[in-house]
Amino acid sequence: MLELTAEPLTADAFTPFGEVIDARTSDSFPINAGRTQRHHDLATVETLGDNARTLINIFVSQPVTLPLDLTFLERHPLGSQAFMPLHQERFIVVVAPPGEQINAEDVRAFVTDGGQGVNYHAGTWHAIQSVLEREGEFLVVDRGGDGNNCDEHPLTLRVHLNE
Repeated sequence: MLELTAEPLTADAFTPFGEVIDARTSDSFPINAGRTQRHHDLATVETLGDNARTLINIFVSQPVTLPLDLTFLERHPLGSQAFMPLHQERFIVVVAPPGEQINAEDVRAFVTDGGQGVNYHAGTWHAIQSVLEREGEFLVVDRGGDGNNCDEHPLTLRVHLNE
């Protein structure tokens, strides 16, 4: 079994897998007569393949127990997938670089601070939604359209937190 300790999520560490979505560190500008601050273009939405379109979803996830035991990772080869917590929910992010195989030494685990979201690049291997402490609601932006956009790869691993 692969054992991982989740590290704090940072933009630099996550770059090979996607983008960290965090309005606290983004550029912004006022709109709507100065009543709204727009945090603009925080992630690149990828929709590849026939009849591709962007989906906006709400996922409601039940909390996991720790240590987190997983039996597979999944990927979406035809589009990116973004997860943004709606109520400051912390969650665990497990990722591996795109490719046909997953090398154990390339698998990483991160833990968000509740104000961060992630946008997985198309093809990035990742774990299923793993919210901590309480039920979580997430705004999810991903791809709809023709073709198979979800592959699973068996991998037994356990994730710990340093808390």
